[in-house]
Amino acid sequence: MEAEKTRFGSSLPIPCVQELAKDKPNTVPPRYLRPDQDPPFISNSTSFPQLPFIDMHLLFSPDFMDSELQKLHLASKEWGFFQLINHGVSSSLLEKVKSGIQELFNLDMEEKKKYWQGEGEVEGFGQGPVVFSEEQKLDWGDRFGIFTLPTYLRKPHLLPRLPLPLRDNLEAYSTELKDLAMKILDQMAKALRMESSDMRCIFEEGMQSMRMNYYPPCPQPELAIGLHAHSDAVGLTILLQVNEMEGLQVRKDGMWIPVKPLPNAFIVNIGDILEIMTNGIYRSIEHRATVNSEKERLSIATFLSPRLEGDFGPMPGLLNAESPALFKRIRLADYLKGLFSRKLDGKSYLDAMRIQK
Repeated sequence: MEAEKTRFGSSLPIPCVQELAKDKPNTVPPRYLRPDQDPPFISNSTSFPQLPFIDMHLLFSPDFMDSELQKLHLASKEWGFFQLINHGVSSSLLEKVKSGIQELFNLDMEEKKKYWQGEGEVEGFGQGPVVFSEEQKLDWGDRFGIFTLPTYLRKPHLLPRLPLPLRDNLEAYSTELKDLAMKILDQMAKALRMESSDMRCIFEEGMQSMRMNYYPPCPQPELAIGLHAHSDAVGLTILLQVNEMEGLQVRKDGMWIPVKPLPNAFIVNIGDILEIMTNGIYRSIEHRATVNSEKERLSIATFLSPRLEGDFGPMPGLLNAESPALFKRIRLADYLKGLFSRKLDGKSYLDAMRIQK
């Protein structure tokens, strides 16, 4: 299959928020005002409960693996989010990727235009999620999105043309994060008392994509949102915080909880596909990105989904008379086309996958 023939959806071109912010406006332009969003909490993140953290090293240690696996299971059930430490990805590679992403967003506008989202495209520089209309409210942030695996999905003018050394570092990062995601999924299968091969056969040749996020300083952060509330439609998301600014918030028990990233940790979250596959045992949770008036914030999210040619649904080993299937089976290609044809809105797309009683 050729990359040119693989179309999942399209998005309208929109202004570059980074360029808007350079003019240091005193107010937020009307299209970015978001009265529909819960007001952001600006208070100190230390006064809130913090995400559970999982130590990858302990998951493979004979003395601690059982207790750490139980922690992973509870975090995936109750939070849908956790921070992963001692994950084995070299800190020097992480630093190279971080500085490369900073440089990517620092390119001048003429250079960025080479990588801009074309009409009818969802990759490149722009604003993900999909923008359908000129009236649609916008988030205060820019994105750079690419499909990284399988390699035939790569657009020839994007990843292969990125400046060096970022291109090579992203290549290495893509491989490392695929391996890491499979290790996490193996452990989740173990915690669910499933065969790890059941999980592997769905994700082993799966799709990987990346989204670099840039949230510039905002003159009225309480009136705008960097990325509005949503759950991730994928299987698993692994987020790397690029600089020290906080902004990620997770909805837990009806409250928005700010996440304080641990140094050199990844923030991992369950996506809708994994909630479907675990028949609702593991939960994808709504989250959002807030903005601030002081400093830009950058992050990179890596998403893993099943094989494009395959289908997915609740895993048969988790179903019985007491726990019937809650979700439909669907081909990934159909799932993605449905996703990119609608607005990102909370968990509404996951709800559309439910079997109606």
